[in-house]
Amino acid sequence: MDDCIFCKIVKGEIPSYKIYEDDEFLAFLDISKFTRGHTLVIPKKHYRFVWDVENIQGYAKAVKKVCEHFSKDLGYKYVDTLSFGRMVPHAHIHLVPHNNGEGGWEEALTSIGKMQLDETRRLTPQEGERVAKEFKL
Repeated sequence: MDDCIFCKIVKGEIPSYKIYEDDEFLAFLDISKFTRGHTLVIPKKHYRFVWDVENIQGYAKAVKKVCEHFSKDLGYKYVDTLSFGRMVPHAHIHLVPHNNGEGGWEEALTSIGKMQLDETRRLTPQEGERVAKEFKL
């Protein structure tokens, strides 16, 4: 797409800090980083959402390769993986390497953890049955 920022990065029209590239996928540092090394992995071909990517197995392999580099080669204890898909309409997966306690990322994780521990957000058995029936394949 002509107006897609990630497509422009793939074409070299916008500079990026690439850390991995193959024929189909590109990994580069996120300029709005959550942590040092926060990386985006994208398909070079434009897809709106991650699950639209035709070669999803190849995409997963590229993501795994970068994750393993962070953990095995660079020694990160964690690599959080996120896929939002709303801010930039081009499939992308966030990889957030960290060792805990780093900057605002730990605070964000704590907030997410608090949401998960909030008893008022828990599924009741009745709601669980109803939603499972609605969402079942």
